[in-house]
Amino acid sequence: MGRPESELKNHGIEKLPLSPLPQVEILGITTVPESTGNAGIASSPTVFAGESARTCYSGKEIYRPADYLNPKHRPITDQVIESTRKAGHLTPRQHFEIVFGLANVSRQLLWAFFHAHPFYNSEQVSQRYVAVKEGNFFIPPLEGQALELYLRNAQEQMAAYQQLKETLEPAVAEEYLSIFPARKGEKWQKANAGVVEKKAQEVARYVLGVDTFSYLYHTVSALTLMRYFRTCSMADVPLEAKLVVYEMVNQVAKLDPHFFNELEDPYPLNQTPEFQALASLRQPIDYRAAKAFNQEFDHKLGGINSKLVDWPVNAPQTLASAVRNVLGMDSGRLPDAEAIELVLNPAKNKVLGDVLNLTTLHKLSQALHAISYTFEKKISHTADSQDQRHRMTPAARPILSTHYSGEPDYIVPTLISQNPKALALYQEIMEKTFATINRLLELGVPAEFALYRLPNAFPIRFTESSDLLNLHHKYRMRLCFNAQEEIWQASVQETQQISQVHPQISRWLLAPCGIRWSAHNTPFCPEGEKYCGQPLWDKKTEEYPSRLI
Repeated sequence: MGRPESELKNHGIEKLPLSPLPQVEILGITTVPESTGNAGIASSPTVFAGESARTCYSGKEIYRPADYLNPKHRPITDQVIESTRKAGHLTPRQHFEIVFGLANVSRQLLWAFFHAHPFYNSEQVSQRYVAVKEGNFFIPPLEGQALELYLRNAQEQMAAYQQLKETLEPAVAEEYLSIFPARKGEKWQKANAGVVEKKAQEVARYVLGVDTFSYLYHTVSALTLMRYFRTCSMADVPLEAKLVVYEMVNQVAKLDPHFFNELEDPYPLNQTPEFQALASLRQPIDYRAAKAFNQEFDHKLGGINSKLVDWPVNAPQTLASAVRNVLGMDSGRLPDAEAIELVLNPAKNKVLGDVLNLTTLHKLSQALHAISYTFEKKISHTADSQDQRHRMTPAARPILSTHYSGEPDYIVPTLISQNPKALALYQEIMEKTFATINRLLELGVPAEFALYRLPNAFPIRFTESSDLLNLHHKYRMRLCFNAQEEIWQASVQETQQISQVHPQISRWLLAPCGIRWSAHNTPFCPEGEKYCGQPLWDKKTEEYPSRLI
């Protein structure tokens, strides 16, 4: 390999945020087994890439990272590392994984960048179950009146969050005890208080800004980190993305300085097709264009959260054919109806109920890959931040600034909509928040920074597609009453619409308790003490009761 860089390429960050800088640490990393003399290549992504690539053409055996220590072996490996990278043969870079601990990173950054692709794994602190503390948010490099406005609105949001929690708790308690009347006794008071508080803060979080900090485990391969570096200037929040990605790269380069040679400079923003399209057709912030788009999109939805917009006309026949292909049977021996039931009925395909989610490795279940469905959806930023964690139901999500119309635009949770006092408080903080953003933009604050003030309730309008195998898993998780209310509602709507076009398929899209009930597994609910209180296992989604919490 060539001489490694001594410092990060093209750092290019002129102004730093006023909030605490992101914290990045390596919590775990791919390494070779302990043995004498391996220390120099113990955790080297470039060595793993080179030796794995050479193994493809080895007529003898596996090449190991330790082979790189052989002076006669090393030059060829160095050539392979460079040539495979230049040629775009990138899979050797996926063998090396890094577990990062990230802190002081905004929810907006995670939504817009780190969780906007499938090749990662994260375990992130939940705003549903962990209360948000005051002063825990990203502050862009602002000054004067703009900074004063930004900070004031953040304080207003936090005050509204606390007020909403207190206002909603009585309604939550009433609904909770109507579901679990046996828990009205004194011995349940402490446990009930904890549940009520968490369910109230789950809804109250809608008023918090998307600049609220998070912390998480985030695991990626060396290849994904290379891609992060190449694309970090494309994000909705390039300053914050660069701060985090550059430090991730620096941390890895401390273990392998040659990793710098693996990097391509960040892709110039003005050369992206999005930038060029916006430059010729509209501005990123264009109130009139955004309003026209939002109205058209919402009209198509017709008042629901998720609209089925495309599906294969012959899906049942295609699915049945795929099942027969797996088993080597003709249609006379295995008709369509029996084939579909064989793969989707949990009583016959018990793999569907396995907690390890084995379907991608199970030949019969793989037939579910054969058909796909597409939905247009409108859910809040906070709900979509969870929805996008279903990495195998990918979506085309927006450049957020292009959807900003300058008008208050937000999702209202069901619990708030049915509580006049909470609704008035909610509407008031939304008016203040959008007025603050508009004023920041008038003062010349870049959209990148002004839109950090958007509330969690801001709608994300997008198109999502997936095959039936991965939708089946998603619905299994999100039709449960313990799922986040917005995603649950969208999942119910989606399965009901699939039922209208393909009832023989939709009848088997069930909550986890429904799958276990169909498979005759007990207990039907797998949640134990977290049982939602609703016996859904023998019900179709059309028969589900309404939900408040």
